Amino acid sequence: MPSLDPSSRPRQMPHLNLKHLRYFWAVATHGSIARASEILHLTPQTISGQLRELEDQIGAKLFAKSGRSLALTDTGRLVFSYADDIFRLGDELEDVLAGRTPTGGLRLNVGIAMVVPKLLTHRVLSPVLTMPEPVRLVCVERPLVDLLADLSVHKLDLVLADSPLSPALNIRAYNHPLGESETTFFAAQARADALADGFPGSLDGAPMLMPGSGSAFGRALELWFERNQIRPRVVAEIEDRALMKTFGEAGAGVFTAPRSVEADVLAKYRVGVVGHAPDLRERLYAITAERRIEHPAVSWITEAAREGRFS
Repeated sequence: MPSLDPSSRPRQMPHLNLKHLRYFWAVATHGSIARASEILHLTPQTISGQLRELEDQIGAKLFAKSGRSLALTDTGRLVFSYADDIFRLGDELEDVLAGRTPTGGLRLNVGIAMVVPKLLTHRVLSPVLTMPEPVRLVCVERPLVDLLADLSVHKLDLVLADSPLSPALNIRAYNHPLGESETTFFAAQARADALADGFPGSLDGAPMLMPGSGSAFGRALELWFERNQIRPRVVAEIEDRALMKTFGEAGAGVFTAPRSVEADVLAKYRVGVVGHAPDLRERLYAITAERRIEHPAVSWITEAAREGRFS
């Protein structure tokens, strides 16, 4: 049998470097090179260099810039899905070899849009920790468009967002309303005391911390100000609602949160209530890849929401 000309043989990619793959997995899991460098105790420059080597080896980009964040490309999502299985199974193997029993039960992968308040997220997700069957809850926080991409390839079981999925997006997914709440305005105690009298007109000219302009609630808040002929002095737009509360506690300005978590905000932060806006509603949606919810933990969440945990 004649031998093949070596030049005619298909080019084989060398074996993947698992160290490079783990660095990639850490960046994709934690959302940034900076955070991964802290976890891995490496410099960001080292991780960036290893990622470039992995991309050269694969022959495709794994990340794309999305504002100040990194978003997985289509190839990146494919590689991440395999890397996640590899390192999760590796952790389980270490447990078995060490004589520990791997955690059993359900696994619930939840994506949380950055604009959703953290206290509200806890309120909505905490019921799964009381299910009769053990549940391993895995939460990731990223821009909504990245979460929906992961949902479409079944990397996530559920996405929490402040708006329903737009029909304009070419993604097969379904919206499940979890509830809505009126809005409370907060500020550091001295400012709250000064602005409470005459609310909401007292907000005219007051320093205001706004949610990201791309969020559904941010747009609703702007319209509410217009309807009430209020022009606050916007000092910052902050997508992360927990960070917004921290700025508000430090006296940077007035901020909002759903009234359903008002008691939690007052207990956690040194702030006071400026006033309530019953006609300004904040909504929460569960977005899943299937119309009929099959995952037991997702069903548990939606059932608890119907009992009024959000409202």
